[in-house]
Amino acid sequence: MATEARASGGYLDILRAPHAARLLAGTLVGRLPNGTGPVAITVFTRAEGGSYSLAGGLIAAYGLATAVGQPLLGRAVDLKGQPRVQLPAAVVSALGMAALAVTGVGNLLLAYAAVLVAGLFTPPLEGGLRALWPSVLGREDRVHRAYALDAVAQEVMFTVGPLLLTLLVSLWSPAAALLVINLLGVLGALSVVLSKPSRAWRSAPREAHWLGALRSPGLLALLASFFFVGLALGSITVAAVAYADDRGHEAVYGWLMAALGLGALVGGVAYGARQWAGAPERRLRVLVLLLALGYLPLLLVPGPAAMTALTAFAGVFLAPAIACAFLVIDRHAPAGTVTEAFSWLVTTFGVGAALGSAVSGPAVELFGTPAGFAVAGIGGFVAFLVLLGTGRVLGPDSAPRSRHAAGGVVADPGRGGARAENIPHSSENDRNGAAEPGFSSGLQA
Repeated sequence: MATEARASGGYLDILRAPHAARLLAGTLVGRLPNGTGPVAITVFTRAEGGSYSLAGGLIAAYGLATAVGQPLLGRAVDLKGQPRVQLPAAVVSALGMAALAVTGVGNLLLAYAAVLVAGLFTPPLEGGLRALWPSVLGREDRVHRAYALDAVAQEVMFTVGPLLLTLLVSLWSPAAALLVINLLGVLGALSVVLSKPSRAWRSAPREAHWLGALRSPGLLALLASFFFVGLALGSITVAAVAYADDRGHEAVYGWLMAALGLGALVGGVAYGARQWAGAPERRLRVLVLLLALGYLPLLLVPGPAAMTALTAFAGVFLAPAIACAFLVIDRHAPAGTVTEAFSWLVTTFGVGAALGSAVSGPAVELFGTPAGFAVAGIGGFVAFLVLLGTGRVLGPDSAPRSRHAAGGVVADPGRGGARAENIPHSSENDRNGAAEPGFSSGLQA
């Protein structure tokens, strides 16, 4: 059951907290290169005379490298702190894209090497911000609302980013746009790591284990579920293109994607504006079920106006589900692995979306446009069934809370700042138990 949040506990309360607005803005600007990456690579490749196939290959390489790099860099952040990882990674990633802008796509080896470097070193700013919220906001209810605000802001970024890229291309050139976007990304990361919370943040002591965050059964269950949520979302993008082609109006695709983002935006705002009671694990199951049910009306493929409305409804539960998922991760990630755990969800979601796009294409060609939307519905229901079938490891009783909220740093409410909590290094700090015998490597994992 939900109760209305007090006015003082709304989004403005979060943004007025010391450092909060700066961290949110810096993270969003720092993520612009990744948020606009596929569009920027496509526009640049076509401007250089490359084919759509080449653009697709470069985007796939960039996405794969990002998927590999995010959890690895997230683990490095947990071990070394944010400034020592986030900023150098942002600089190297920007240099990769700069190399692509300077050398072009004439030399395929250099082009692929450039996007691989850019993707592999994409800084895990998204996971890093969510690790910082507990030390910045203090109260648990404010942290929950910040996760929702973050999901809403992400939708805005994915809408505004491509528009900014288009503006830069029209003012200068695709190469200049690529350089400017990545320079902005470095400045955003710089703003984050120079902030007091980022400099003061330290991960909780962690138990050495070669699997790191992945040793948590609850986290594995969540990742499996959101792989299929990503698959559902990825399939919609392809099915929407097919729908626009069927109607003979390319602009319809833009309407559908904008409606999907608007629905997520509205859903995220509504979710974060309320204070929710009860275990987030149970709430997540309901949200994912509603998300899956929202995809079913798309199978009707009505006229453009009705289809746009249905697509907006299909997006309503996406941002709330993502926000709730990050809360569940905070409860189930082994101590000292919170940034890595957040990054794993980003990676898994992205890989699922890529597979959804790959599966939806043949489905549309074989069975028509409704089949593409059917893939989304199937993905949503499989995600729900995974959560339903893993209740034993992904339940409220399987995630006893420790003294530290996330990342081992708690807020000092009297001072409004972060202070490191010295927690004894023992298995009692691991919310999922000690490492299994035979799996501890004896090294920091």
